[in-house]
Amino acid sequence: MAYCIYKIRTNPTIDYAAEELKKYLRMMMPRCGEITVSYDPEAKTGYRLGLLEDFGVDGSEAKDLFLDDILHIDTDEQGGVIAGSNSRSVLQAVYRFLQENGCRWLYPGVDGEYIPVADVKAVSYHKMADVRIRAQCNEGCESQTSVLETIEFSPKIGLNSYMLEFDNPKVYYGYYYDHKYNPTRESEPVSNLQVLQWKRQCEVEIAKRGLIFQDMGHGWTAEPFGLDSTEGWLKRPGQEIPDSAKPYLALINGERGIYHDVALNTNFCMSNATARSIVVKAIADYAQNSTHVDFLHVWLADANNNHCECDECRKKMPSDWYVMLMNELDKELTARHLPTRIVFCVYYDTAYAPAFERIQNPDRFTMMLGAITRQYTETPDLTASTAPLPPYNRNKNTFPKSLSDYMGYMKAWEQKCGSPKFCYEYHFWVHQYYDLGGLEIARRIYEDVHAYKKAGFSGIIEDGSQRSFWPNGFAFYVYGQTLFDTSLDFDALKEDYFSHAYGEHWREIADYLAELGRLGCMEYLCYTHRATKSYYRPELAPQLRHIPAVVEEMEGKLKAWQASDYRVQTVSYQLLRYHALYCKGIAPIFAMKAEGKDDEACAAFETFLADFGKYEIYIERYFDQGLLGSAYRKEMFKNLKNPPKSEVG
Repeated sequence: MAYCIYKIRTNPTIDYAAEELKKYLRMMMPRCGEITVSYDPEAKTGYRLGLLEDFGVDGSEAKDLFLDDILHIDTDEQGGVIAGSNSRSVLQAVYRFLQENGCRWLYPGVDGEYIPVADVKAVSYHKMADVRIRAQCNEGCESQTSVLETIEFSPKIGLNSYMLEFDNPKVYYGYYYDHKYNPTRESEPVSNLQVLQWKRQCEVEIAKRGLIFQDMGHGWTAEPFGLDSTEGWLKRPGQEIPDSAKPYLALINGERGIYHDVALNTNFCMSNATARSIVVKAIADYAQNSTHVDFLHVWLADANNNHCECDECRKKMPSDWYVMLMNELDKELTARHLPTRIVFCVYYDTAYAPAFERIQNPDRFTMMLGAITRQYTETPDLTASTAPLPPYNRNKNTFPKSLSDYMGYMKAWEQKCGSPKFCYEYHFWVHQYYDLGGLEIARRIYEDVHAYKKAGFSGIIEDGSQRSFWPNGFAFYVYGQTLFDTSLDFDALKEDYFSHAYGEHWREIADYLAELGRLGCMEYLCYTHRATKSYYRPELAPQLRHIPAVVEEMEGKLKAWQASDYRVQTVSYQLLRYHALYCKGIAPIFAMKAEGKDDEACAAFETFLADFGKYEIYIERYFDQGLLGSAYRKEMFKNLKNPPKSEVG
């Protein structure tokens, strides 16, 4: 049978969608011969790709045809309609058509693909995504290969947006290429120029797939005043402050300067109208030169309790000055006829809503919650009544550990701002490494997606490593699939992912990983929710010490089961074999910590990082050695003898 693909309309993303459809159809049917792709708006046969309107399909359920993804598929064994509400949705409809025909994308890269050898089947499917913004943001220790592969991977699992943090994300690339947490690998520094070129390459790949592009974040409180924040959170004592900038920096403890020697963490004197105008001009200039940016994030310094203490700033809350800055920015962007959407961040001190100011043009803005201090061992009901907020206390605030407590802050903000809201989440930051089996963090993501949607959030951006597939990609798969369709059942998702990743033995693997998660006790390893930072829990030591025995019982099976017709299953079992070595090495160190042997545990962890680091080159597509080091360096093993010069994130 000859297959033909026709583009009813053409643009770069639909062109790419057609080529993707051709590629995977030929992989599914490797003896089917050539498949032609051509442009023909009058085509009536074959696979026909276009927008809903090209086929007279109703898309009225979408409030915004650019932001809302509607997928429409009506095909038989020979062809039919594959359409979407926008060009990105056409690409995602292609992937959904292929998924309905048995294809799966379980990890980034060619080794993560499960493409069955099978004849194509008829598909009837029509759905609008349940959550509008479904995104990932770069973080952790990233190589250019890992970023490009996750951009490619995103639409295959249902994500529709990608964020690149910072004007120049050199800090994240530096974490990887300097190999700060891996003494077995030689440093291979990259320049600012190289990273800037790589960012542009990423932007092109984002645009090719029609993904909603979100940009920037921190840096606006430093760079407009001539302070270099390219090195992120690295302390740089003695960094030169331009004479012109010093009057505009936040006054703290009677001095204006760089906060704790970190430019990125330095706020400015927001009551100063001249300082605000400098920042507004810098943002507007960036927006004017970056019209490909769909959402431009304007965040303040990445620290807390560090706002200006001058007499004028004290007259209002930091959020009042922040909103004033946003309103002035809106006027400047309007004057320049720029439609750029602006995202402001409810984060640390700005979690407290403004007392006086209001957003004047809510259509320009999106309000984003960054609940960075929440705990990850439960998902509360975010629609329940909230406790009264503590009063704001300039530079002496404490922040909530419960996500539900953050909803009180959001309700106060909503009274002053009529903009839509989404959230910035951290499941794939250090928290993923507190779950040895990976199933508990997947469950948390699943429940959080539902809780946020119920509370009226229109999207989630996940801050995290581009290599968050340890011990597999189930958590990431849950994230993408559930955001698109919240009706999916968690256990059905688990069966779907594990059966494709591990074949006939998937149930035994799922039970094995669940047992590792239980014995590893995420509640113990995850420090963020603790009232105290004590890790002395001797009653947990026996179960932690039992982990190597559980692993050793499984290792022989993992080796025997890894041979498969599908490369992705071989890779999945190989990854579990490295994960077994990881668990055998790190679990006894957790037990030492639980027994109160702090110095011994710290020394053992330092040795473990070096020993396990020799495997990183084999598993770095899936495992972030640097983010692992940072996860436990922050609290559990903070007394390392030779800590790296800066932390990851």
